[in-house]
Amino acid sequence: MITVGSDFSGVGAFNQALKRLGIEYNEIFACDMDKYARQTFIHNYGEPKYYPTNVYERKIPLESLDIYMTSPPCQAFSLAGKRLGKNDKRGILFFNSLEFIEKNKPRFFIFENVKGLLSDNGGKTFSEWVNFLGGKSVNGAPVLFPYADAVEYHLYWKVLNAKHHGVPQNRERVFLIGIRDDKDNNFSFPGDEHLTKRLKDVLESEVDEKYFLSEKMVNGLFNHQQFNKFNPTIGDKEASCITSRVYKMGNSDNYIQIVGNTNPCGHGQNGNIYNKDGLSPTLSTNKGEGIKVITFGRSEEEKIRRKEHFKKTGLDSGSFKDKELIIKDQEYYDTLLANPNPQKEGLIFCGAIRGRGEMNEQTLELNNSDYTNSITTVQKDNVLTDGYKIRRLTPRECFRLMDFPDSFTWPVSDSQAYKQAGNSIVVNVLYKILKNLNI
Repeated sequence: MITVGSDFSGVGAFNQALKRLGIEYNEIFACDMDKYARQTFIHNYGEPKYYPTNVYERKIPLESLDIYMTSPPCQAFSLAGKRLGKNDKRGILFFNSLEFIEKNKPRFFIFENVKGLLSDNGGKTFSEWVNFLGGKSVNGAPVLFPYADAVEYHLYWKVLNAKHHGVPQNRERVFLIGIRDDKDNNFSFPGDEHLTKRLKDVLESEVDEKYFLSEKMVNGLFNHQQFNKFNPTIGDKEASCITSRVYKMGNSDNYIQIVGNTNPCGHGQNGNIYNKDGLSPTLSTNKGEGIKVITFGRSEEEKIRRKEHFKKTGLDSGSFKDKELIIKDQEYYDTLLANPNPQKEGLIFCGAIRGRGEMNEQTLELNNSDYTNSITTVQKDNVLTDGYKIRRLTPRECFRLMDFPDSFTWPVSDSQAYKQAGNSIVVNVLYKILKNLNI
């Protein structure tokens, strides 16, 4: 049985990774000041023997741990923060973790932080971390002139992205692994694996209506639509488009696609809507909200309600068949589904136009096919038809994107659960690191 301890423990991604490895461990302490994260931690693992709230008051055990895990708050180094670095009081928490390593001398330590740490203060902040933590070697290269206060550890560091380790989320984090000088320091970071999952693979089949955007918000999306630089012409009319952006990441299989924004200004992370067929952007606390996705399919109850609405308004809604959208009304003929495919040239528009003939998979070539630009053309007072819905990810889906098993639960509000998922660490990344340590 190994002994472990963690600062900034959150909801226990470290514990999940240890459990997945099948390693028996004795948790000497955990530490976190967030009362809601503590509730979730205790709910899943029981209360540790020693569970302080303040790292400045946390006692350092005399006997060396096998593994010390720490993830100092990233706000001081995050690209989304004010970038005050170690001048921010939260940034100084690094030195509290350094003190723990100096006094406890664990066999191994693991630091996790945002990628923005590498560029803070022109790279000087991260360089200082490395100099303090890697007194013996850094990524296999011996340190000839170590800091006087450096700890005698062999340090390995690397930026790992969740999408390279089986999780459909574009989440880059820097990991620093320390191995005590008297131990075997033959460590290598886990290699990348081909990603087979998509955001749609973590979605729940049944979702409460409270997670869906109201019709008012959906209508706002169309009322404040952005126009493409390229607008297809249908007959003698120009069809306007909701802007969609595809971010290619390494190859055509790894992409994030933003299909719209619900904010009136068309800007702001909280308003972004993502395609479920791509990857998730990095989960964040996001003001206690889940990221938004566009999905197909409605409840039978809502389908009936909408059909009644269409009868009253004189519109026949049509249906989706193999991503084919049909609007059957002469006054509303300029609605087509655009099917962006980053692996093919241009966009493929499918649909039917009453009185104007049919368009069957008519391909429109674009000069820059890596960045497809539209999901739906809209005209005048068009309505969102059966098949489309925009909703937030549920807390369960967010935890799945952090690779937590469905056996993991939380006794807190959705708002707190979203924050806890966004602040956590991807379990499979930690699992693979621990596996390579050969504990």
